[in-house]
Amino acid sequence: MPALDHSRFYKYEELTAKLLAFAEEFPQLVALESIGRSFEGRDIPLVTVTNLATGSASDKPAYWVDGNIHSVELSASTACLYFLQWLTSGYATDAEIKRCLDTRAFYICPRINPDGAEWALADRPKYVRSSTRRYPVDEDPVAGLVAEDVDGDGRILQMRIADPNGMWKKHPQEPRLLIRRDPTDPPGGEYFRVMPEGRIENFDGVHIEFAGFMGNAQGLDLNRNFPSGWRQEHEQLGAGPYPTSEPEIRAVVDFIVKHPNICGGTSFHTFSGVLLRPFGDRPDDKMPPEDLWTYQKVGKKGEELTGYPAISIFHEFVYHPGQYIGGAFDWIYEHLGMFMWTVEIWNPKKEAGIDNKEWIHWFREHPAEDDVKMLQWSDTELQGAGHVDWKPFDHPQLGRVEIGGWNRMLAFTNPPPHRLEAEVARFPQWLLWQALVSPKLEVRDVQVTNAGDGTWRVRLIVQNTGWLPSYVTKMAVQHKLLRGVLAEIALPPGAQLVSGKPRESLGELEGWAYRHTGISFWPDRKPTDNLAYVDWVVRAKPGTTVELTAWHERAGKVRAQATLR
Repeated sequence: MPALDHSRFYKYEELTAKLLAFAEEFPQLVALESIGRSFEGRDIPLVTVTNLATGSASDKPAYWVDGNIHSVELSASTACLYFLQWLTSGYATDAEIKRCLDTRAFYICPRINPDGAEWALADRPKYVRSSTRRYPVDEDPVAGLVAEDVDGDGRILQMRIADPNGMWKKHPQEPRLLIRRDPTDPPGGEYFRVMPEGRIENFDGVHIEFAGFMGNAQGLDLNRNFPSGWRQEHEQLGAGPYPTSEPEIRAVVDFIVKHPNICGGTSFHTFSGVLLRPFGDRPDDKMPPEDLWTYQKVGKKGEELTGYPAISIFHEFVYHPGQYIGGAFDWIYEHLGMFMWTVEIWNPKKEAGIDNKEWIHWFREHPAEDDVKMLQWSDTELQGAGHVDWKPFDHPQLGRVEIGGWNRMLAFTNPPPHRLEAEVARFPQWLLWQALVSPKLEVRDVQVTNAGDGTWRVRLIVQNTGWLPSYVTKMAVQHKLLRGVLAEIALPPGAQLVSGKPRESLGELEGWAYRHTGISFWPDRKPTDNLAYVDWVVRAKPGTTVELTAWHERAGKVRAQATLR
């Protein structure tokens, strides 16, 4: 088993070596490939996990898992690596893992954005939202604050500058903390201006503002570049010049579109400690009811297995009233009819004993007592490393400043090293469960009947043994994305097809996801709607064998033989 240290983050070369080691040690389960290249030319690795002895991944229902589309959200890669290790180490001993990999497949992309992650993991890090490509203009900013590690301690913290008209003051009970001034605080007190640690290009001596998105020239947000709900920059920051303009997103979109056997996917992010479901841009009553009910059922299972609440992006995770997020990974539901979830790993305020009901607005407004709770948690859990004492520094543009405050990378953006493995260990069971509820096409029976005059009736009966219907979502039905089950007969030389077509369409097969309870006003009008059959009449010699194949883009492919006797 490749050695993994889940208390640290791996740079690109190490990550690639670890993935290659899994493929070499488990060749019957793991295959490694590149789905494209990043802006800086790095391969974007993808691992396929399935038991090849029971069929190729493309012939099975599949589930997509990815992480690290945002550069500093490194624990998302850890979650993917942990899941890969969990699957491969458990295959021989865990019956559910074995059943899943024998009948389903996983496509795992642990680091969509290798360039941004390399910047975040550098000895002197530079934090960008996503891609390292300069955007919206291909040039470095000539003025403004560029967030970076200016004192060389390997961290990007905060800078505070004493200013009698500053907007921040020391907390009265905990002077290490800065809180906002009260509305009626008189001018001239001990106040500060606060900004991210960094240098200031062409400082005019008065004005300081970010030099581009997040304080750098790299203004792209790769999770706003997907096709669904994409909007131009004036409506959606970081969206890129057009949908899939960025090579990382184009690679992901191209792979998923070319693999219609994918039934759903989970994208790992940080942080908030929640399971997010669509829509991002409209309310629940715009979703097909059956899809909403399924999301609620899967979300409840996710809450049970992960301990994270399952919530709606639109209803509970909006950044600002009246605004919404577009161009994100929920594209796979909106355009392709695949169920999707975004997992936001880690919730430090919950760890500090703070009410967990406000996901976004807490950062805009919360009691100062919450800051004290966070600091006390940092002192205890992180041995004080989450909030760094303020130290004087001679800044090249600002002169005398103090650098310190919250180490967001350690305390907020990712779990601290000693908590990382336990946090990502929450998810494998839920990911496995989601793969196992996918539709699964199977042969129920092959019947051969002598029809007389040298002919034989061949009947192939297939069934969906999965919980979800073969089409997976009603969104897929609305968008007319799928062809239903197809069945094909192949005859040897000398045999003749008398009745039926070489390829027949059998329609969609239901699962039992949408069945009513045992006590219901509505009877089950189609109790066999998970079954379908096709009849062919063949003229051939007794003992002839014909080949039968049935497949569905999402439910998989099955094969059988019929011997005419």
